[in-house]
Amino acid sequence: MSEAVQCSNCGRAIDGPAQKFCPACGQATPVHRIDWHFMAHEFEHSVLHMDRGILYSLKELMLRPGRLMRDYLEGRRARQAKPFLLLMVTAAAVVFLGKVLLDGHVVDSVLQVSNLPATGVSADEQAVHAAILHAQATVQHWMNRNFALVTLLLIPLEALAFRLAFLGTGRLNYPEWLVVTALLTVQTFVFWGLSIPLQRWFPQAPAVAIGLAVCYMIYSLAQLFSDRSYWDSILRGLAGVGGYLFVTGFLSVIAGTLLAISLIR
Repeated sequence: MSEAVQCSNCGRAIDGPAQKFCPACGQATPVHRIDWHFMAHEFEHSVLHMDRGILYSLKELMLRPGRLMRDYLEGRRARQAKPFLLLMVTAAAVVFLGKVLLDGHVVDSVLQVSNLPATGVSADEQAVHAAILHAQATVQHWMNRNFALVTLLLIPLEALAFRLAFLGTGRLNYPEWLVVTALLTVQTFVFWGLSIPLQRWFPQAPAVAIGLAVCYMIYSLAQLFSDRSYWDSILRGLAGVGGYLFVTGFLSVIAGTLLAISLIR
């Protein structure tokens, strides 16, 4: 690409060949043509560069979660990937692994309803149970198709649960809890993603992964609030997780019941 005399983004004149970025808008000058060398450079520095970006954030989030969250909240963000970008990348990875290894059934192994025994059950009970199974299958199908959307919809509810659990600490406002919750969800996706290849030999792997993710979530919150009592942070974290699970479980039961009733009618 020929040397430009002005910024291709805002039109400001380029001061000279030594200028690397436009002082008005921050655009690189000159702009490099998109070719294989450009793509390799962008991939290396945006994704694979170990001192910043997605891999750096994932590594720090799993090894030093409290410090990474504290750095981001306090403004030390230059080396980190944006939390919601990280959330979408890990959600996409879970969906991809589910499609390849689980035929697209990402959430089926977590949501289970046991079958009724074949004998000793009335026809009405069998009809009700069949309706519940059908409702569950409908919900699972929708969640499999809209996994990223479900993730985003649940983040505000989980953040509110933590906000209420840590009320009185005077540390984080609700938008900051949204960021923290997004990072905690990324941790959950890492554990969940690692469990997917194991399900062929260990069907209980997703349940174990979710249990480990909850434990690590509490540990991360204790690290984040390291200036407070360790046990106080653990108890508040457990209260937040418990409140979130209770509310989502209650809403799921209500939605499933309403759907099953509509199917029976």
